[in-house]
Amino acid sequence: MDSSATITWSDFERVDIRVGTILEARPFPAARKPAYQLLLDLGPEIGFKKSSAQITHHYQPADLVGRQVLCVVNFPPRQIANFMSEVLVTGAADAEGHIVLTALAAPVPNGSRLV
Repeated sequence: MDSSATITWSDFERVDIRVGTILEARPFPAARKPAYQLLLDLGPEIGFKKSSAQITHHYQPADLVGRQVLCVVNFPPRQIANFMSEVLVTGAADAEGHIVLTALAAPVPNGSRLV
């Protein structure tokens, strides 16, 4: 994507990015690339959702529980092996291409929308 391309505020508002807390994280051996299955609490409006996340290089499942993350909640669900991933957990690639989760500076209520 051309980094100089601009979007409108309306374009940005169409992407629904919400805060969720990871309740469960477990290895996902059926995934083609190393990944975890996550269960997230996205607040009372959205509820509990599942995600497959390729974040195994920097994180262990036990370290993920209780962590707040930013999730795109309005993508269509995606079948990953035998698992339906319902939201996209956001992050950025480090210098080696391993995903580092997007982090918040302080706790906020689950379901809070990125503005």
